[in-house]
Amino acid sequence: MTWINGKPVAVIKVGGDMVLTKKDRRGLARNVKDLFDAGWHCVLLHGGGPQLNALQKLHGLVPNKVDGRRITSEADLVVVKQALCGEVNVDLVSSLLANGLPAFGCHGASGALIEAQKRPPMDLATRGLVDFGEVGDVVSINRPVLETLLNANLIPVIASLGVSKAGRIFNINADTTVAAIASALQADLLILSTGVGGIFEDINDSDSRIAVVTPKSARVLIEQGVITDGMIPKVQEALALLDQGVRKIAIANAAQNGGFLDIASGKGEFGTRLIRA
Repeated sequence: MTWINGKPVAVIKVGGDMVLTKKDRRGLARNVKDLFDAGWHCVLLHGGGPQLNALQKLHGLVPNKVDGRRITSEADLVVVKQALCGEVNVDLVSSLLANGLPAFGCHGASGALIEAQKRPPMDLATRGLVDFGEVGDVVSINRPVLETLLNANLIPVIASLGVSKAGRIFNINADTTVAAIASALQADLLILSTGVGGIFEDINDSDSRIAVVTPKSARVLIEQGVITDGMIPKVQEALALLDQGVRKIAIANAAQNGGFLDIASGKGEFGTRLIRA
């Protein structure tokens, strides 16, 4: 267990789809406040896919993805910075502040918080060799910067950009980045927030929620087609973190009242917990 300044640490990944409206942001803020008031340090890492897509269209740019991976041109990167740092981060921070939380908005280049390097071209079966442009892979997390913010009793709200040692900015994957942050901090709790809010045997049946997933059951659920598409790498990467010092991982809906505290306390009424066995 890693405690900073006498408190456990929760790292929360917030997808852009979870903060599209004021109602969504208020729900997230209430959940973060529950954890904060219960004595947890909180670190938020957010993306902003829907907001980025909308802003790209306003600029006459077409979102470009290959096998679900976003290609980012130099023109796209300008819009990425505007959407993540100028829209999503500010809106999210303001919602947290409105709920009495000491939110501190920043991004991966702030204090070289997230070091990244350019992703090399990848050989994809559907397209051959693909250069993803201004997309980076995480090299390291500046833990001392995060500890300084947490020791000041602040809540870092981080936009998922990365920066190279030479100061080059990259668009980086939020799921991969939050995993790196949770590992670097040896977090006591990692929450992956999604609109669905867990893993379900039948996505249309709220009573079919799967409360607990282990590496063994995850393999079965993938074979059965219960865990599909982009959820597969998310679950696999999350389970791997359990062997890297992260104590508890859960998939939850950020707007579900009491969801985060329920997960932290282990009651199990909301979301899906990922455990070793």
